[in-house]
Amino acid sequence: MSIAQRAWLLAVACVFIVVGIDAAPAHAQFVEPDVSRARVRIGPMLLNPIVEVKDFGIDTNVFNESVDNAKRDFTFTLSPQTELWMRIGRTWMTGNVREDLVWYQTYASERAGNTHYTLSWLVPLNRINLSASTSFLSGRDRPGFEIDARAKRRELTMRGAAEVRVLSRTYLGARAAQETVDFDSSDEFLGVNLRHELNRTITESLMTLRHQVTPLTSISVDAGRSQDRFEFATERDANSTTASVEMVFDPSAIIKGTARFGIRDYRPLAADLPKYRGTTAAVDLSYVLMGTTRFRVKAVRDIGYSYDIVEPYYLQTGVQTELAQQIYGPVDAVGRVGIENLAYRDRDGVTTLLVNRNDVVHSYGGGIGYHVGDSLRVGINVDRQRRQSELRYRQYDDIKLGATITYGF
Repeated sequence: MSIAQRAWLLAVACVFIVVGIDAAPAHAQFVEPDVSRARVRIGPMLLNPIVEVKDFGIDTNVFNESVDNAKRDFTFTLSPQTELWMRIGRTWMTGNVREDLVWYQTYASERAGNTHYTLSWLVPLNRINLSASTSFLSGRDRPGFEIDARAKRRELTMRGAAEVRVLSRTYLGARAAQETVDFDSSDEFLGVNLRHELNRTITESLMTLRHQVTPLTSISVDAGRSQDRFEFATERDANSTTASVEMVFDPSAIIKGTARFGIRDYRPLAADLPKYRGTTAAVDLSYVLMGTTRFRVKAVRDIGYSYDIVEPYYLQTGVQTELAQQIYGPVDAVGRVGIENLAYRDRDGVTTLLVNRNDVVHSYGGGIGYHVGDSLRVGINVDRQRRQSELRYRQYDDIKLGATITYGF
């Protein structure tokens, strides 16, 4: 199917398909969704259509190669999307439909149409709250900081949660999730078939205890088990025991977002794969000062699977920060900086070029934007991403210079 056909189908879907905004978070909070962004009503359905053109400009390193081999090209990404809400009795259906149409002028192999769907159903009852959600990704893009190839794959995630009120502001619950990752059979990176190495299903179940500290803030603890089962590379199979504490701040609170800290006991079933027992984190918080300055910080610490069975996984530790400032009237500026550390773990008894190597990815950039009314923003951005590695062929330096145009109906 051509990119033009995909765009037409997406436009039809935005009007006629009821799918869902943000999939239910890891800890469903069972509060009514924020529909203040809705701009269109069709019967009982509320919609917020958005069209964005991103990275309209030059990519100086299309394939993330070493500086000597870097390829330059003109590129842009067209991203139409629609957020949807619909009330059904006391329950809410919410969803999001997004298509990222990626265009490269010279290197046609890097063009792609990436489809993202999410759908969730929130069911608040008298003492029991239920939720179910699903998300689906189909497309070609880079699956993280390690693999530089734009790999074609499908990801399907399903979640369910239930909790019962045991005290006036305290809830006891359980939740389960299953994620399936399916790479195309032709996808390779550095001579490794990604489908054979990384096709997997992750199944998770947890018990939760949540306390509503204030109407806008809750804290919860959970403990559970997960199983990672690989379709072909069964020597990668593993079990994990996890425990964590999470704080959730309502979108209308002064501080917005989530902060989650925990521990993971990761145990591969194969005796020659290294174990991991240590801390994990997932943070995404933002704060607006005096209505003109917005701070945002994102952090992550957890294991990720490597394409190379000799180095079966890495511990990713990263922080990204962003500062957006309204300068004067319709003019704003934004600056961002981030760092990601990939600490690899070697398979026991296997000789490697480097022992437990570390790769570091630095990113920084910024831009300036101009608002035309309440619906249109035009911006110019410059972003640089650079990976340092003890393996020379894994190093790269990439600069993207381009415009962004965001229009909300």
